Amino acid sequence: MAPAGGDPDAPLVAAAMAGDRTAFSRLIERHYDRIHGLAWQLTGSRTDAEDVVQDVCCALVERIGGFRGEAKFSTWLCGITVNACRDLHRRRRSRGGFLDRLTVLARLGKGPDGRELHDAMWLKSAIARLPAAYREAVVLVAGQQLTHAEAAAILGVSEGTVSWRLHEARKLLAGKDEA
Repeated sequence: MAPAGGDPDAPLVAAAMAGDRTAFSRLIERHYDRIHGLAWQLTGSRTDAEDVVQDVCCALVERIGGFRGEAKFSTWLCGITVNACRDLHRRRRSRGGFLDRLTVLARLGKGPDGRELHDAMWLKSAIARLPAAYREAVVLVAGQQLTHAEAAAILGVSEGTVSWRLHEARKLLAGKDEA
């Protein structure tokens, strides 16, 4: 694995790929806040973000061996996180949120607390009106400070498409165009 652009994680990744559990743990610790923040921005919920991060960390155990070093480890990990958020949204759509509502109604699960609601409203106010493709581009570039190239690699589109999506998102948020 050749370090992509001087990836600072390259030594830890190589050790983790060789089975070093301490290196793997250090990678998780190093990137936990970033992937949690990304998941929270994409889901709008701390609880969902925690679930996504847990899924990502579990998946990483199996997937780290497939890391080829074509991008920085952090970019690759953001891609896994975006896909995990997409999977969560797909699962929710497929069951219509029925089970989540039922568990809260049956008092088997907790509803959101006041802080959660306030934080979610603040976050959603900026991005809720955006189509998913625009929202993903905004969260990756503005929220995660990734380059257009890194966001493009994660989303599987060209840099030009990321730029266009950001431009369109700015227009929508400024109220200059209707979705």
